Amino acid sequence: MMRVPIEPVQAPFDAAWLQAASVGLDEAGRLQLIQAVDWVRKPLAGVLASTGEALDAHCAAVAVILAELGSDAQTRASALLAVQPVPEREAVRDDPLRQAFGPDVMTLVQGARALLRLGQAAGRAHDDPSGGDQKEMQRKMLLAMAADLRIVLMRLASRLQSLRWYAGARVPCPQGFAQETMALYTPLANRLGIWQIKWEMEDLSFRFLQPEIYRSIARQLEEKRTEREAFIESVMQRLREALSDVHIQAVISGRPKHIYSIWNKMRMKHLEFHQLYDLRALRVIVDDERQCYAALALVHAIWTPVPDEFDDYISRPKPNGYRSLHTVVADEQGRAFEVQVRTHEMHQFAEYGMAAHWRYKEAGARGGQVEASSAYDQKIAWMRQLLSWKEDGQAALAVRREPDRIYVMTPQARVIELPAGATPVDFAYYLHTDLGHRCRGARVDNQIVPLSTPLRTGQTVEIIAAKSGSPSRDWLNPQLGFLASGRSRAKVRAWFNAVELQQRIAQGQAMVEKELQRLGKTATNLEQLAQHLGFARADDLYIAVAKEEFSLRQIDHFFREASAAPVVERDEARIYASNAGSVARTGKSGVLVVGVDALLTQLARCCRPAPPDLIGGFITRGRGVSIHRRDCPAWAALVQREPERIIDVEWGATGETMYPVDLSIHAQDRPNLLRDLSEVFARLRLRVVRVTTHSRRSLAHMVFTIEVKNGEQIAIALAAVNALPGVDASRR
Repeated sequence: MMRVPIEPVQAPFDAAWLQAASVGLDEAGRLQLIQAVDWVRKPLAGVLASTGEALDAHCAAVAVILAELGSDAQTRASALLAVQPVPEREAVRDDPLRQAFGPDVMTLVQGARALLRLGQAAGRAHDDPSGGDQKEMQRKMLLAMAADLRIVLMRLASRLQSLRWYAGARVPCPQGFAQETMALYTPLANRLGIWQIKWEMEDLSFRFLQPEIYRSIARQLEEKRTEREAFIESVMQRLREALSDVHIQAVISGRPKHIYSIWNKMRMKHLEFHQLYDLRALRVIVDDERQCYAALALVHAIWTPVPDEFDDYISRPKPNGYRSLHTVVADEQGRAFEVQVRTHEMHQFAEYGMAAHWRYKEAGARGGQVEASSAYDQKIAWMRQLLSWKEDGQAALAVRREPDRIYVMTPQARVIELPAGATPVDFAYYLHTDLGHRCRGARVDNQIVPLSTPLRTGQTVEIIAAKSGSPSRDWLNPQLGFLASGRSRAKVRAWFNAVELQQRIAQGQAMVEKELQRLGKTATNLEQLAQHLGFARADDLYIAVAKEEFSLRQIDHFFREASAAPVVERDEARIYASNAGSVARTGKSGVLVVGVDALLTQLARCCRPAPPDLIGGFITRGRGVSIHRRDCPAWAALVQREPERIIDVEWGATGETMYPVDLSIHAQDRPNLLRDLSEVFARLRLRVVRVTTHSRRSLAHMVFTIEVKNGEQIAIALAAVNALPGVDASRR
């Protein structure tokens, strides 16, 4: 196992550290590492991490861990640079870090910083039940870090060092920190096959989460340690001599035991400590696959194999690429122990997983391993590991979508999914439509950028907005590149369509009012005029006039026809005639004319009164009494014009009489709108006798004529219709 430093590092960047951190690097890589040290030495001096650890000591230790993983010089240098505070409002092209270390290191640094912010957000979500689902945060974190495996290694190394510091400094580790490690980082290390890091993080986290169980298992291991080591030493000596006799060179060693894996096996298999056979284990490393099977045959010849305890992961590798032979055998006294047999290359992959590609590159024909000869190969291998993380299907789905999606963050570390090529304007519209309209600038990773700048995964975006404002028509120009999202473009177009609609309404209203002024009809009720002319409401009339779809001469014609016949006759012509069971067929409206018996009454269609509306009567010429609601504009005109023909009326015994009522409905036009409305009336058992519809610019205006017994049914119908999304209903 990798050595755990117990004492805090006092001089993090001394000569001894440089030697350990630059292992395996050429002279150019070593100079780059020294350059990174010079860059951060002063800024990090005396600064503490959120854990309380000295920041310079932390990043120095992380660089050493990365050296043990065999990472390249850029990764080790980036581990030092990523913890430096980000400069405020500095132009990207003038960033001194980019100029000093190049774009590759800058990409690694930005990715590491993004992961750090996401890790902090995950911690807050874990501590606060209302902060979001931890599984969802894992998915988002994977999305942001899938760009480069080296960024993942930096994050894993940083988490491991924090756990080591908590253990060595005797500082209590927060439960949430250890739980997050077990929930996110150890499964990730496992999928990448970096078991050295996985096992150590598991043991340290388990130590903080279950200290009593941890100490109990550690104590039992220590009690039998001398006896166990003596047994393993004798077994190794016997096997070493046997392999030498058949001319097989091998490295034989005892396999270290990990307390968490011991506890996990006890828990999963319901075993006591003394029942675990693999507390005694050794590992045999040989030169090639042929010798693996030869060594296995020799082990089985010397000791008795335990049934059902043999696994061949060479011919059938694990999904994450792990290859080895596992067997359990027992000696003459029945003491069982485990033996693992593998080649040197298999061992490197078993210890370092995907990171082993940086340590040992091997041609496929020599040993069957895939050579990660390029960044593309490494990326493909990394994605395959994520796709096999079956516990989180969302992560796999997200990786499959990765080429056409990006994932950026708000300043509060909330992750936003956008289409590839999305800009800060797209980001603003995703957060809120009004914010998009008011967007005037943006900061990306604390740097002011043009609004047409394409965003990249892992960046933090902050919108600069005016207190009020509107979008620019330039945003709809695809050549200028302000918008990549169809959703954003639709919102901008909707804003301009709404503005244009209001302009047309204002223009049409001015034209109609001017025409009425010319005709001397300025007191005309415009809503009722529009309905008489066949429009659902006045705005529709104004739009048609402004678009020259309706001639103003038709208004003149309407008033000429109205003046040619008595007003009451026009009113009579619109009296509703229903079917069986209605007021028209029976001639009984349920209305009593005060002081007059058996006088014919008709319900006026202009306002369609129904109990318990306040009503008034108008004596027509030859057609009895026309009944209006007292709030009807036509009734008010009749009262003013011919008050001598007004008569008092009131509702009498209505019985089962049905009354036609008009409901005016305004809604956004959409598929199945008419069906949804009809289903509401059918559910309420209300008969629809007529429907008038008008649709303009995605706005639907409908008038439903329904039959009711009283005002209570009207109220129920209005409430049910208004409950539909995007629908506004009222009684005409």
